[in-house]
Amino acid sequence: MKKLLIFTMLFFSNLQMFAYTTWENNPNNWNNSTTNWDNSSTNWKNSPANWANNPMNPNANIIYDNNGKAQGYAVFKENGKGVNIYDFNGNRQEYYNF
Repeated sequence: MKKLLIFTMLFFSNLQMFAYTTWENNPNNWNNSTTNWDNSSTNWKNSPANWANNPMNPNANIIYDNNGKAQGYAVFKENGKGVNIYDFNGNRQEYYNF
């Protein structure tokens, strides 16, 4: 009975978490997909080889950790309604919609 209760609690807590995820923020939404050209690091705008994303560029949108070490860069989406976060290898780490 105790196992069933724990499983039920976990199941419903996960449902609540996913129930509040809007389609706009869902990773399955094409606008958020890494296969979408606008989010791909092979797109020059998002590339780590682009000077605009280089940590040596004082105008780049670099993301730093608490120790002041550069961890990656941010690129605003074409539609102006979000931002993609990449590491310096070009791997997308996060995305935010606003």
